[in-house]
Amino acid sequence: MARYGAIEAGGTKFVCAVGTGPRDLTAQVRFPTTNPQETLARCVEFFRTQPKIDALGVGCFGPLELRRESPLYGHVTATPKAGWSNADIVGPLCQALEVPVGFDTDVNAAVLGESRWGAALDLDTAIYITIGTGIGGGALVGGRLAHGLLHPEMGHVLIPREQDDLAFSGGCPFHGGRCWEGLASGPAIERRWGQPAEALPADHPAWDLEARYIASALTSLVLVLSPERVILGGGVMQVAGLFPLIRSYLTRSLAGYVQADSLLSGIDDYVVPPLLGTRAGIAGALALAASATHGHCTIP
Repeated sequence: MARYGAIEAGGTKFVCAVGTGPRDLTAQVRFPTTNPQETLARCVEFFRTQPKIDALGVGCFGPLELRRESPLYGHVTATPKAGWSNADIVGPLCQALEVPVGFDTDVNAAVLGESRWGAALDLDTAIYITIGTGIGGGALVGGRLAHGLLHPEMGHVLIPREQDDLAFSGGCPFHGGRCWEGLASGPAIERRWGQPAEALPADHPAWDLEARYIASALTSLVLVLSPERVILGGGVMQVAGLFPLIRSYLTRSLAGYVQADSLLSGIDDYVVPPLLGTRAGIAGALALAASATHGHCTIP
């Protein structure tokens, strides 16, 4: 049986694992994200202590260059993460470990993991949104991960301001208070209320506002992509009572226009947390590795 390596490459921490699926992780390690050279060296060190893997999958924070014809394929591009802009991820790993590398965004990896083993099992079209330090989204469309000009950047869709929030300047360095991430990410919550999200009680008015912004963005995504399920993960989504508020506001904003049973009578099973929980990303990276098994360790 093939053995796969997986890396969940986050802006705060890296997780490396070996296995075949979320219930078969024979080894795992996590460590803080420092600079690219040190962090990737720790990844290589971990995999060299394990029995030989057949392929490696990497779900990485972005933005990323995913066009294989590009000379910068496998690189992080213009990220706000200090020291990581233009960092080559795939090249050093491929050369050091001499195995094929499957590479995609962390959120695309998460939706892929959920489609193989979790909340999107047996579905052709689904989206996974993570709401935390930033907001990102991955999309499975027709059974395939969505790519195009770049990759989905759902966290930067522009959404209307709520009338009771017009004074907030926003938290996105590109869009200020006009995009979803600038209005509803963890840092935006802290900037608006003067406290980190985890310090706010569940009955704080922040969460009603947060639910409205999440539902506003989801309305556009539901209408454009028509996903069969919406999966919401990330640190902000751990707040008790947030899911029912989001479902209620999404139902209100769609106003009965989308005539689907899952929206009209089954929305509790339509907008859901990840079934794999915190394992969605690493599971997706294993799935990326499996898809790369018959490839070659070559860099364009």
